[in-house]
Amino acid sequence: MPDKLNRVDYHWYLVRTQPGHERELCALIEQKKGDIKNVLEAYCPTHTTVNVRLGGDERKVPLFDGYVFVLATLGALADFLRDNCPNAFLRYSRKQTSEEKGKPCVIPEDQMRAFKDFNENYAEKVVVLERPYTDYAFNPHEDNQANEIVRVIDGPLAGCKGYVCRLNRKKGLVFRVQGMMPGSFLTVSYPNVYDLHVVRLHNAEGDRLSIGTEKARGADCIIGLLQGCGYGERSLPMLYDIIDYLVLKPSLVSLCKDLYKRGEAALSMRLAQMSGKEAELVLNLARYERDNPGYVRQNWSMLTLRPFLTPASDLAIAKDKEEAMLPHKDFTEIIRKVDITEEVYYPTKGESGTVTTTYYAHIGMRKDTTGDGYILFANWNDFLGEYFLTAGKANEKLVSGTVSAVRNETAKTEQEKLIGSFRNYAPALYKVLANNDSAVKAVQEFQIGEYSLNVMAITASDPEQGAETLIRTCVHICKEINATNHLAIWRRYLRTVWLHV
Repeated sequence: MPDKLNRVDYHWYLVRTQPGHERELCALIEQKKGDIKNVLEAYCPTHTTVNVRLGGDERKVPLFDGYVFVLATLGALADFLRDNCPNAFLRYSRKQTSEEKGKPCVIPEDQMRAFKDFNENYAEKVVVLERPYTDYAFNPHEDNQANEIVRVIDGPLAGCKGYVCRLNRKKGLVFRVQGMMPGSFLTVSYPNVYDLHVVRLHNAEGDRLSIGTEKARGADCIIGLLQGCGYGERSLPMLYDIIDYLVLKPSLVSLCKDLYKRGEAALSMRLAQMSGKEAELVLNLARYERDNPGYVRQNWSMLTLRPFLTPASDLAIAKDKEEAMLPHKDFTEIIRKVDITEEVYYPTKGESGTVTTTYYAHIGMRKDTTGDGYILFANWNDFLGEYFLTAGKANEKLVSGTVSAVRNETAKTEQEKLIGSFRNYAPALYKVLANNDSAVKAVQEFQIGEYSLNVMAITASDPEQGAETLIRTCVHICKEINATNHLAIWRRYLRTVWLHV
């Protein structure tokens, strides 16, 4: 019936019929809907099945056994069922209180559309899971580390968000689909997440620093303090001295007092001003050194330029400035504020959003001895070191691979699948590595005084413009690699470039 504004109030309603008779009800509605006003469509989710064990056998049975979704007005559907289907009836929501009136189950249009897309395109490829969706947020086999969260960006599952979990030796995507009742969901898994085009979302509640990143952050924090206090070439010996002190006496208060007595007042004051998070990182590094003697000296044996992106500058930057300059023996370091926006997900709320975090880019600058300009460079030592180890066909596939043929045994056909290459998933990095016209270059063993580093570098007549181009390109590469699960091994090395919070 039309409402007061002469609109027809259509909704998707849930109808219960006898198990195994869903198709009959749909066929009857299709047959008679031309003669009945306001009953428009019936949908029977016959593709969606679940594995159940009956006796000693495991069989596939319909997940929505005995249910049909009907698009209609409430009055017209009730009349139709009364006159034509004595064994079918509207499903009502459970009452919360004894005074509350029962309401028929209504499925919102957007949820119904998403459910139909899923059922028609993916239902036969997924497995319905018994455990609640929230159980898959953490990996119980890896010290309850948070599982990665990804969003599908194309295909019938576009927009779907879920956890990447190891299931039956493969990494699958665990996500939710609309259930029968309004507000209810099914937890399902797609067996191989690498078949899907996804982007990673930063888990705003569960992501934690890896142990390696924590230790790098702790060492970088001290090195930044030392360089900011003017220790220059003495920074490495002082780093070892500070860690050795904390191994024997894990007290930053005692350390600050001892440094002050030794005439290191500026350093003592700066250490005392560290945040609680910074202090925890430094003490964790000292504890690790205690359990693994020689770790710090082995992993920080040379000191040239800090990693490209760090969460703190450890050098006073004036409020009205975006950068500071730090002189070194063989170059000048530009430390510049960089705001990076990431897509994040809040698992307990089921909501996504964005966060912007301030980092500090570290760029080396020196005169170009072959010309009148400047060379500007960023420390990508470990990342590019691994890249330069690839050669021949392996390098060609890594850099410029596009698609490969994959056999679909179900359909008995060959399908094309994107290769996990830089060209496909990190196009900014692909341009640097494969395009001779790229202003930014990947340079192997770039000489800086007595040391050499693998760097991203640019030559420019205007150092300000050159630094801007280099930072923009490197940040773009960092975000691309961090946002895809197809380059997981390279994301591991990216941690040495971007000390991600």
